[in-house]
Amino acid sequence: MIKKDYTVYMLKCSDDSYYIGVTSDLQKRLSQHRIGYYQKAYTYKRRPLELVYTGVFQYIQDAKDFEARIKRWSRKKKEALFMGDRNRLCVLAKCKNDTHYKIDIPRKN
Repeated sequence: MIKKDYTVYMLKCSDDSYYIGVTSDLQKRLSQHRIGYYQKAYTYKRRPLELVYTGVFQYIQDAKDFEARIKRWSRKKKEALFMGDRNRLCVLAKCKNDTHYKIDIPRKN
């Protein structure tokens, strides 16, 4: 069985929004985003794009789960993630009620 890595990536768009995706071929996917390969894609009208974060996973389901999780995060949490500010991320991630729990965040590559 061939080992394959899956990358969760975050792009900063020209309108200052963030796009988050997952791929098994980051260079190919970035090229597709940059040339506007898919005209109906979120990033098509928001070029140029800047890659601001990548996280690598061994299993596709782990990558998809993390992608879904960070898509729900606030802008401040996303920025703390790609800035590598784990302390700020932990502060922003603290639950404000009795259901507090910890999450495992992969380190910035």
